Formats: sequence, structure tokens, C-alpha cells
Amino acid sequence: MSNLYIIILAAGKGTRMYSKMPKVLHQIGGKSMLEHVINTAEQLQPESINVVIGHGKEQVLAQLSHKNVNWVEQTEQLGTGHAVKSALPHIPQTGRTLVLYGDVPLIDTATLQQLLDTAGEEVGLLTDILDNPTGYGRIIRNQNNQVTAIVEEKDANAEQKAITEINTGIFVLPNNKLAGWLNALNANNAQGEYYLTDVIGLANADNIAVHPLAVRASYLAAGVNNKVQRAELERIYQNNRADELLKQGVTLRDPARFDVRGSLKCGQDVVIDVNCVFSGCVELADDVQIGANCVIHNAKIGAGTVIAPFSHLEDCEIGANAQIGPFARLRPNAVLADEVHIGNFVEVKNSTIGKGSKANHLTYLGDATIGTKTNIGAGTITCNYDGVNKYKTVIGDEVRIGSDTMLVAPVTVGDKATTAAGSVITKNCEPNKLVVARAKQVTIEGWVRPEKPVKK
Repeated sequence: MSNLYIIILAAGKGTRMYSKMPKVLHQIGGKSMLEHVINTAEQLQPESINVVIGHGKEQVLAQLSHKNVNWVEQTEQLGTGHAVKSALPHIPQTGRTLVLYGDVPLIDTATLQQLLDTAGEEVGLLTDILDNPTGYGRIIRNQNNQVTAIVEEKDANAEQKAITEINTGIFVLPNNKLAGWLNALNANNAQGEYYLTDVIGLANADNIAVHPLAVRASYLAAGVNNKVQRAELERIYQNNRADELLKQGVTLRDPARFDVRGSLKCGQDVVIDVNCVFSGCVELADDVQIGANCVIHNAKIGAGTVIAPFSHLEDCEIGANAQIGPFARLRPNAVLADEVHIGNFVEVKNSTIGKGSKANHLTYLGDATIGTKTNIGAGTITCNYDGVNKYKTVIGDEVRIGSDTMLVAPVTVGDKATTAAGSVITKNCEPNKLVVARAKQVTIEGWVRPEKPVKK
């Protein structure tokens, strides 16, 4: 087959989204619709990908400038034919061009490859059959069942409106005819626009065969024009991801209450409870259990670890057989070794915690290095910030930090040291010593506790 070039139309405003953001930047599965389409296009390994942008182009470029595509500006939105024509400077006279849309996010590589194979060096057209085709262009066939034209809804007569086969807008077109066909388009229609669909009639006039392909599932070619449609495709996307994981052996307590907004890699016998959200890149090793209502972003979790409900994990790494939560928060650069316990309302940031260490209650550990088999008592805080700079706390192996200890960094607590409850530690603690750092308790004689007056 000849070389492939791709044009993605993404210049529309999306008025019915009622948003300051361009329609194509609204997300499905944690990724903009346009990025979904670009990623799919990349898998076809074309010679070039050309994205036509217009409304909100600055926002589009700000989000997706890292993509290896040609950005083409359409200064006036005069229809799909005009949009494709604006990309012609990047399309040679040889090869073929696949036209896609930035608001059709779930189109997949398999469907597009089948369309390319069906079209060969001629014209390919992806169609669909809808029970209610209102709003879509209708596929017109002759007595030999050959596609001869596409009629838009506003230009269709009553007989044509009864047709249920519709145009999805996805075409394969031969490059040696493309420029001529686009230049021949006119805006003599109800919308006063240059319709790309008119190339079907031009192809017939040139005796170029049109090869239709019916999409295997409507959602693959479904576009998004409002947030109701976006939500429908979001749930289809999530259901598909859930099905993939179930087939891989993951246990989902309720596949309908599950969201992946990035990549999720799971080992064997992973169990995920309801209402969990996974974003970024998440890896769950064998026998990991994720409790209900957890939010996990960019995390690697070791085998046998249990994440109890309502825990939030971000940019962190957890070893094997650890216990996290409930209501735990692991922030960026939290690195936990095997068998670490992080309990309810414990927050860890930019800290390394050694094997078998525990912080089970109401604790903040920031900018700290903690050794093995150390126990952090409830209410402990590493006081790491002086308002300008942050400082490090180092706690050794088998240390016992008493409840409500304040560790004022920079400070080091030696191996097997113990701090008394309620201590404010401002100096280094020697190994194997008990350190008490709290004010002397006194009783104030003659003090009278204030009381509210008794109502009569």
C-alpha cells in the first residue's frame, strides 16, 4: 500500500460544552479527547499527522505541544472540507489520507486498519447504522448498493431522512485526487459550508470506487458535542477498561464503580473495591488489595500490600506486605520498604521509611529518613519547615518515638533511642538513650477556673 498521511480536525469551539476550554481538550479517562485520537493515529505509523486547530489553539498547544504532529491553523471555520483543505500543504500528491476527528475519542486502531485495508488505493468510508439517525448525514446508495453520495440532515428530503445508515465522517482519500476534489467543493447548501462529504459524489464522477465499512460498535465512531455525550463515552471507556482487567484475573468488587485515568498494571490475585480512582501510571503487584474509595496516582505497590479504604497515594512507592490506611495520605517521594505500617490520618511526604517501621496514628512525616523496625507514636510531627527552608529528620533503627513528639529538624535520633511522650526534640539523640524534652509540670495554687453563670 502507498504511504499514509493523517489529518485530524480539531478546530471547532464546541459551543454546547458550555466551557472556556476547547471541546477537544475535554477528557475521557483522564486524557484529552484529542490526545486519544493522536495516540491512535500514531499506532498506524503514518508519514505525518496533521492536526487542524482554530478555536482555543493556545490552550491546545499548551497541553499537546509535545506531540510529534504538524499543527495547522484554520483561521475561519467554513466546514469540514475547508478544514481538510487547510492541511493540504502537508499532504503530497502521492499516497492516501485518513481523515479523523478530535472529538471522536474512542476510535481504535483495529477499525482504522480495517478501513484502510478495505479502501485500498481508492476511497474508504466508515459508516454506522443507528435506530435514530437524526442529525447525521445519510448514506445514499444506488440500485447496485454502491455508495453514490452523502446527504446532510439539513439538506435531506423525507425519503432520505428515513435512511438509517449514517456517515461517521471518517474517510480514506487518494492524495492524487484530494486537492482537485477539495478545490471543486462549493457552499451551496443549507449551512453555507464546504462539506467534505461532497467528495463522495466527486469520486463517483471520476469513477473512483467508494468502499464503505460499517463500524462494529457505534461508540467507536461516536462524537462528543455536549457533556452528556462525553459522560456516556466516559462510562463506555471505563467499562471496557474494567472488562480488560477482569479478563486478566483482577477482582473488581463492582466494575461499574471503577475509574482508570491513566495506565494500571496488575499482577495476579489483585482485589479492588468500589469507587477507586487510578491516574497516571499505577502498578499493583501480586495479591495487592485496594480498599474502597482510594485515590491512587503514579504509584508502585509491592506484593501482598493492603491499602485500606479512603487512602490517597501520589507519586510514591510501597514495598511488599505493607499496610496503609485507612485515611492515610502518601505524598510525592514517599518511599516505603516492605512491611511498613502507615495508619489512619498519617501523612508521609518526601520521606524514606525502612522495613517493618510503623506510624499508626495521627502523624506527619516530612523530609525524613527512618530506619527499620522503628515505631512512631501517635501525634508525632517532623517539624521540617521554618517558613523559608526545609530541613531533614533522621531516625535510626528500632527507635521508639513517644506519642506527641515534635522533632524539630535538622535533628537525628540514634538507633534504639526512645523519646518520651510530649517531647520537643531540638538536639540530636544518642543511641540507646531515653530522651525527655518537655517542660516541668507544676500546679498553680489559688487558681480558680472560670465558670458560666447559672441561669435562673
